[in-house]
Amino acid sequence: MLGPRFFWTKARPFCLLKTGTSPTTTLRNFHASPPSSRPGDDAIGSSSDPAAAGNGLIYPEAPSTTHHDLASYIQYAERNGVDQASKTFVGTYYEYTVKAFLAVFGFHLRRIGGASDCGIDLLGTWSIPSVTQPLRVLLQCKVTQKPGPNLVRELEGAFVGAPAGWRGAGTVGFLVTERPATKGIRDALGRSRWPMGFISCSRAGQVEQLLWNRRAEEEGLEGMGVGMRYSQGEDKHKIGLTFKGKHLPLNGSD
Repeated sequence: MLGPRFFWTKARPFCLLKTGTSPTTTLRNFHASPPSSRPGDDAIGSSSDPAAAGNGLIYPEAPSTTHHDLASYIQYAERNGVDQASKTFVGTYYEYTVKAFLAVFGFHLRRIGGASDCGIDLLGTWSIPSVTQPLRVLLQCKVTQKPGPNLVRELEGAFVGAPAGWRGAGTVGFLVTERPATKGIRDALGRSRWPMGFISCSRAGQVEQLLWNRRAEEEGLEGMGVGMRYSQGEDKHKIGLTFKGKHLPLNGSD
């Protein structure tokens, strides 16, 4: 029987990299150089948060009323003399960075956090062409140089305590760390009964890896893939989404 299948694009087409033992553990995997584009106005799908357009989702209160994005948090930290080496600053800065740079892939996210957040840092929706309604997504952001499979188990627990609008069908959870997924993380995702994925994003906002398991495909990611894109006139390449083998435009680019 075929088993975890990992897809890696050295050029534009997908090629089969590895087989294993179970047909239920499929991960879409890509690891490339950071994207060069910045978040702009034309996201994959809608440019505004579909959740704010009347789809019934109720977000928890934000943990702070003094900042809401990366720019406002930097201003807040400078104004209040926040120690930039502190765990609080580093963690909050990273969460806002992830929020900003995932917008190019169609994610519309809000930072929540707090004492009863069950480890969820970002909540929102993901507008992609494989579904008629945006997927609901919950993200845990971990600033660590050594991510391990224990973080996948933490993410599984976040599903149980998620807000009402992010429970049940149509919800996918993502673990976000600075480093690429280890074999232990990929195996844990493949075994999980929860629809989950993994994103590698640097503190500078460089998205280097995006993968998800078979359960996530069943929740709405069927037909979606990840590939390498090249900018005309530039030597750099960047990660990009595909649908049924065709590249999707990134927000702020072609």
